[in-house]
Amino acid sequence: MPASEEVGVDRVVVPFDAREPCTRLTPVLDPDERREFSRAMLADVLEAIGATGMDPELLSTAPLDVDVPVTVDERPLTPAVNDTLVPGTAVVMADLALATPEAFSRLFETPGEVVLAPGRGGGTNALVTRHPEFQVDYHGGSFLEHRRIADECGLSRSVVDSHRLATDVDEPGDLVEVLIHGGGTSSEWLRDVGFDLDGKRGRLGLTRNGEPVGASR
Repeated sequence: MPASEEVGVDRVVVPFDAREPCTRLTPVLDPDERREFSRAMLADVLEAIGATGMDPELLSTAPLDVDVPVTVDERPLTPAVNDTLVPGTAVVMADLALATPEAFSRLFETPGEVVLAPGRGGGTNALVTRHPEFQVDYHGGSFLEHRRIADECGLSRSVVDSHRLATDVDEPGDLVEVLIHGGGTSSEWLRDVGFDLDGKRGRLGLTRNGEPVGASR
């Protein structure tokens, strides 16, 4: 079978910042809440990956008590991830709170030597590499950078257009999406600490304990 027609993955790596997660949620969550919410999102991601039949591995900046293998690497994201890559590896970000087993299965089964799931704003929320020459670079608009790297290596590439994989939750307005579309630990955590949807301002916004928090999209 030609490499461009290969499908499936052998392993799934999930990078996670256990030290200072979700810093762009500072306007609406304090440091302890950001840590709790990041772990809620991580739990949703790991559960969704596990439901595909894959056993995820965590690449964490600090030790973490979870029921999956953990590799601790304090380096920045790019070198840490590159040292994990072998053909047949998927890399999935830990803040994809809307991701489902079906969305991940689609990613894993999309053919191509490099498969990219772009995030809003030009990032790369998930990818699959099936070739040893491919390396990641998460600086700036990483989706365009990963596309360029694949092209320079002469690799076939595919793009997965998925709302659930494109929605990385890292800004206050993204919490609206979790409350609308999420159904797991993340949305439950938000509601438990007082967040809810605000439909009084046209597009749906966000309230906490009945007060608007200025996170409409």
